Amino acid sequence: MVLTPEMQQVGVTSQLLTACHRFNCPQCGKEFSMFQSRAIACRGCPSANKDCKFVRCPHCDSHFPIDGTLVNSKEKGHFMSNYMNSIVNNYYNSFGKVEKR
Repeated sequence: MVLTPEMQQVGVTSQLLTACHRFNCPQCGKEFSMFQSRAIACRGCPSANKDCKFVRCPHCDSHFPIDGTLVNSKEKGHFMSNYMNSIVNNYYNSFGKVEKR
């Protein structure tokens, strides 16, 4: 998906597009996004909001590295991990959610 000027104008970033991108789990083949992974499958994991370098499938519970799956380098994987951590933490703080499975 291409980031258009209209998308940029309303605050959409390339990181948000990456986090929303749906892909197939290499283990079970079912489709999910990194948002689903962090908000659902990783909820309650002590490493989920602490620079975790993995994505967990909400369907089969298998996990695999962010880099190589969603992004093509370790640096981008580290950045995406921090980006998702900040979004999920902001959600929990804003709505008083508890980080438990």
